[in-house]
Amino acid sequence: MPSRRFAPVAGLALGLLLDPAYADDNTVELGTISVTSDAYESATGPVKGYRATRSASATKTDTDLRDIPQSVSVIPATVLKDLGSTSVERALEFAGGVSKQNNFGGLTLYEYSVRGFTTSEFYQDGFSANRGYPSTPDAANIERIEVLKGPAASLYGRGDPGGTVNIVTKKPQPQAFTTVQTSAGSWDRYRTALDVNTPLDSEGRVLSRVNLAVEDNHSFRDHVDAKRVFVAPSFSWQLDPDTSLLVESEFVRHSSTFDRGIVANQGMSRSTFLGEPNDGNIRNHNNRIQAALEHHLNDAWKLRLASHYKQGSLWGDASESRALNADGHTVNRRLRERSTGWHDSITQLELRGLFDIGSWQHELLIGSEYEDYRKKERVSAIAGSLYPIDIYKPIYGQTKPNGARTGTDVFEQTKSQALNLQDQIVFTDRLRGMLGARLEHVEQSTDDFTRNHAKSRQTHNALTQRAGLLYQLTPQVGVFANASTSFKPNNGLDAGAKSFKPEEGVGYEVGIKSELFDDRLSTTLAAFHIEKENVLALDPATINNSRAIGKARSQGFDLQLSGQVTDAVRIIGAFAYIDAEVTKGDKAIPTGSRILGVAKRSASLLGVYEFQDGALRGSDLGAAFTYVGDRSGEAGSPFELPAYHTVDLLAHYKASDSVTVGLNLNNLFDEKYYERSYSNYWVTPGEPRNFTVSLTLNL
Repeated sequence: MPSRRFAPVAGLALGLLLDPAYADDNTVELGTISVTSDAYESATGPVKGYRATRSASATKTDTDLRDIPQSVSVIPATVLKDLGSTSVERALEFAGGVSKQNNFGGLTLYEYSVRGFTTSEFYQDGFSANRGYPSTPDAANIERIEVLKGPAASLYGRGDPGGTVNIVTKKPQPQAFTTVQTSAGSWDRYRTALDVNTPLDSEGRVLSRVNLAVEDNHSFRDHVDAKRVFVAPSFSWQLDPDTSLLVESEFVRHSSTFDRGIVANQGMSRSTFLGEPNDGNIRNHNNRIQAALEHHLNDAWKLRLASHYKQGSLWGDASESRALNADGHTVNRRLRERSTGWHDSITQLELRGLFDIGSWQHELLIGSEYEDYRKKERVSAIAGSLYPIDIYKPIYGQTKPNGARTGTDVFEQTKSQALNLQDQIVFTDRLRGMLGARLEHVEQSTDDFTRNHAKSRQTHNALTQRAGLLYQLTPQVGVFANASTSFKPNNGLDAGAKSFKPEEGVGYEVGIKSELFDDRLSTTLAAFHIEKENVLALDPATINNSRAIGKARSQGFDLQLSGQVTDAVRIIGAFAYIDAEVTKGDKAIPTGSRILGVAKRSASLLGVYEFQDGALRGSDLGAAFTYVGDRSGEAGSPFELPAYHTVDLLAHYKASDSVTVGLNLNNLFDEKYYERSYSNYWVTPGEPRNFTVSLTLNL
């Protein structure tokens, strides 16, 4: 079991933490919980430029990034703004080691991988946000996107060992402002976003903020479009000097064409749609509300009670292509009807505080969490229907197949209760440590109504751990090491209606953090080794079931950098080398197979020059470069996606303090590439050369 291998490393780290030889007589002040300086960057607030200095994702406390003994990538909203993009996946290209995976026909941020391991989890403000099939997060309400590298189960609970993405949403601010941005782009893409922040009383104790976005987008893909309405009201209330309440909500109405892409290596046009236009769009509606009450017991201790509820539904029909037929120019299709509903409620209670034991400074976090997640999913298809289409000369409007239906009709419920403990320790002005553990009890039930009401009940108790050390060699350079474990129950049933064992993982990391050019540029270079067992893969003998294939391993290194090199130049970039493969497979996915969609080498760099003087003051010019190496295009198959690189250009002209006009030119050299795939007949082509113009008004 991988978690057992954690014990020697954890024991070594614990021994170092408890060895008084590492302590000296110098007392290092952690400070109080409440900081009010105007120069202070909050872990949940906006970032000036590209270089964040603080984060809460890695510790659930407001911590300086240089003091965290683990790799953490922070991509501020400024990056998406400069790129003229609303895609979370686009931002993640600058995190290092994050790969695109199955996006469920373009409907959701369904899967992605971090450091070689695929996950379907992401978080919003520390709450799990990707249960079910929620619509892709909207950039209108994103303040920053943070990627915690390596297992994080000791803090967040069940999940995958590669890493954890936490989206920090925009919070109400003390100053009143209104920002309107409208944009138009290639293929009739239109979007308008509104951000209104309003103090509701003269003392600034009650603040409100509303983010709204409306989209109507077409695509370079024939017959593919999407519409979205997004509204996110929030307000904060300082009930008294020691107590505050924050309430946030989101409402999404999303409609888009279900698009599985093209068949690879057949010379077909990258714009050809293999579905059926008259199927209509898939609708995805989501609602979320959460509230957090914080109370300072004194200058050192704080209590937080937070609750999160989300509900969603997805429904519609789509004709999905299958493998290429023997004639070499047609594919069969399957008409699928989907109807899914889910809801998830989570409550967290946390106590954190500062205290000393001798000369050692401690920041303790004690947390508990309860979650109740339920999903009802029905997917049906016409049994044995062919419904073919020509990949070179598609003829739409064919008579839809009719007959007996087959598929899945499943109800799933997961309840979990957890207690977690974390201690951040300052031993000396140079040596810091972190210990974390989480005890989680999970109850899963699955009712499969398509197999004589087959039922599965599972109960799991898991202890996950984390330990790390960071030593500051100089004020600018620190080295760190950590070890951590992961745990994730596997949902669903195999072809024999039996449940699966949970996935377990363990990760090790060593690295170096530096602050260069008078703390203007932050860099992190880290090497890692991660293992996972009880891995699931799609069962080729059935349409909808999974099977357990064994074990997988990922190792390599990644580099990330961000900063304001000069007053005029800001940059953010990353490089990753990832060797990820199956270490215990089966006939369909043999041992030694590359893990789907993970490039061995990938890199990105975004640089912007902002004019400091003259008539162009506040205007900027920039460019972005992205490289993704060759990847496995289908699990266990020799099919691969070739490497590609893209270059984007950007420019913003600040006509006045209130008006900015922007132009983004993407894929400058019109690179023809594949963005992702699930098999050689479900391949998503990348966008050809395109542009977006934007107008931003600060009112």
